[in-house]
Amino acid sequence: MQHHLEEFIRYFKWVLVSRNEFDRQLKSKPETLTDIQRAVRFFYLQKTSFVGRIDKPTFGYAPSSASRLNLLRVEEDLSQAHLRLSQVYIENLGYSDLIKRYDRDKTFFYIDPSYYDCENYYGNGVFAKADFYLLAVQLAKIKGKFLLSLNDTPEVRSIFSEFIIDPVSLRYSCGKKNTIAREVLIRNYELEVA
Repeated sequence: MQHHLEEFIRYFKWVLVSRNEFDRQLKSKPETLTDIQRAVRFFYLQKTSFVGRIDKPTFGYAPSSASRLNLLRVEEDLSQAHLRLSQVYIENLGYSDLIKRYDRDKTFFYIDPSYYDCENYYGNGVFAKADFYLLAVQLAKIKGKFLLSLNDTPEVRSIFSEFIIDPVSLRYSCGKKNTIAREVLIRNYELEVA
């Protein structure tokens, strides 16, 4: 997009948000597409899939609201994302290397891995069950503070038992809207009472 923004935007002219277009984009083989076509495909699928899943995406829709992809504002959306990220360092590291690189006394890590027993939700090999144990060991040694959110399971409570575990209940906003979920917030610091 940095070099071919106009061409990227042009691909969205006269395209509509539809299940048929979603399926067509999903079935197209990335290796047969140009760089721009691959970028358009990725962007379209991300904006039109249910919760932006990369692994096994499904068409996302809400009968009571507009599509998340406004085809008339693609450039504006990209510009807003660029502005939000303009003061951010972006790394492509595994969690262990990232924590090692940035851990300082004043560092605060928010950690949001795949849920326990859902390790392959974002793709095979991204996060494994063993990573929960490795993460717990590494977090026990950091200088900074962390807040980790996970699903509330006996295994999670056992793996992270040396930290402060706060149970929380919440209502999921997608899928089964009336489902109350139990999660835990895990931390290595005391909350300051005002």
